[in-house]
Formats: sequence, structure tokens, C-alpha cells
Amino acid sequence: MHVLGLSGGRDSAALAVYMRQHHPAIEIEYFFTDTGKELPEVYEYLGRLEGFLGQRIRRLNPDRDFDFWLKQYNDFLPSAQTRWCTRQLKLRPFEQWVRPLLEEGKIIYSYVAIRGDEEYREGYSSKDDNLIVRLPFKEAGIDKADVLDILEGAGLGLPEYYSWRTRSGCTFCFYQQKIEWVRLMERHPEAFEEAKTYEKNAVDHGSPFTWSQGESLDELSRPERVQQIKEDHDQRLARQKRKSQPNPLRSDSEPLDIDDLYGKAKMCLACHK
Repeated sequence: MHVLGLSGGRDSAALAVYMRQHHPAIEIEYFFTDTGKELPEVYEYLGRLEGFLGQRIRRLNPDRDFDFWLKQYNDFLPSAQTRWCTRQLKLRPFEQWVRPLLEEGKIIYSYVAIRGDEEYREGYSSKDDNLIVRLPFKEAGIDKADVLDILEGAGLGLPEYYSWRTRSGCTFCFYQQKIEWVRLMERHPEAFEEAKTYEKNAVDHGSPFTWSQGESLDELSRPERVQQIKEDHDQRLARQKRKSQPNPLRSDSEPLDIDDLYGKAKMCLACHK
């Protein structure tokens, strides 16, 4: 059995296209683990990807939602130090799906979208000899620019949220940079307000974490703070553009990942691909 997890993001979508184009004889089951806290743009992009692949993407839904697990963790928000959301809402549904198959003796190949230029990223570590993780992009040396070419060539392009956010995952992902929180507030105010409610409740129950490091969303959303965050982002962007060396063989419209401006975050591969 061959499986490929989709996050609604750029790299995993490109891997699905790549496998369909370069390994058409392999019958792959594509899946998406739905936390229930995704951006609407994610679902729209998955629909477009289904059209290209010509098959449905299996939805894996957690047996318990975010609110349930939040209570189990004493109303403490997930964070980079305690990523219980990844464990319970992303990895757990996948393991519940494949465990019975592995117990039957089935060999499962899982294709993961780690690129050739992502030495810092970590993949899913299989504890079962019959669950074999494959990294086609790393094996072929495919980098970010190649991924963009694959998506453009397939007519898919990037998910719509890439115009303001360069990550898939929950609307309140703690890996978001502050400029992304500001843009979430502007584009999806209802999701931002939900995140504020979760945060206030967690802090009231003694959680040591806020969604954005060093300040609450209430503090972050104040007009003067929003203006400061935007100005800081514009300055970072200008500095990065001055340092960048144009590549005559590549389009100069290649989007700059926000994390490139603020330093690489150790991303959770189960959520962001």
C-alpha cells in the first residue's frame, strides 16, 4: 500500500503531482488529516488538487476534537515545547488508520514531502518495520524553486493563502510569525477572535503560553502594535530584497517564505508540508 499525506500546502501538493507524473504505475492513496481548524483556502486548494489527480483525497478526522484535547491538557495551549495538537490531531488519526493494516502484515510506503534543500526538517519516524518512509524530493534533489515549477506546470499554482501566509495548518498555529497573526486578524477576523478566546481561557487556567511569543493576541491587535509589526516586516522585507541575488534562470516572482525573514522555525512536518 502506498500513501501520501497532504496538508493543503505547497510541498505536499507538488509531491502528489510529481508522483502522478513520474510514477503513474504506483497506486497511491492520498489523505488529509482535518483538524477542524483549517483555513477555508486549504479546502479550496484540496478540491483543485483532487481535480488534477482525478481521485478523492481521503479525509482522516480525529476521534476527539481540539476542544476535547485542550481540556485533557488542563487548558494549556499547545506550543513549540508541548506540541500536543500535532500528536493528537495529526499523527494519532494517521496511526489509527494504518495500525490495523500493519497488524495484518501489510507493507505501507509513506511518501513525505521533504525537499532537497531542507536539511533542517525532520520527518515522521516509523516504529514499525512495515511502515517505510520515502522522501522522493530529497532523493531527486528537488528544491523550493522546483516545487513552484511543478505546481505551475500542473496549472495549480499556490494556495490562495500564500498571498499572506506561508504555512498550512490550524488558523491559530503557534508557529505563525506576528505579521501572519496580523494578517489573520484582517482576513479572517472570526478565526482570530476564536484564537483570542482560547488564549484568554488558557491564561485564566494558568497556561504559561500565549499563541504569539511574548505577548497576548489582545496586546498584538492594538492599533499601535499592529502598525509596529507591519513596519518591522516591511523593513525586513526590504533588507532581504537588497541582499537577494537575482537568478536569471528563475522567475523573480518566487514568493519569499515569511520564515526566511525571521529565521528558520523547526517546523512540524505533520502539519506543514
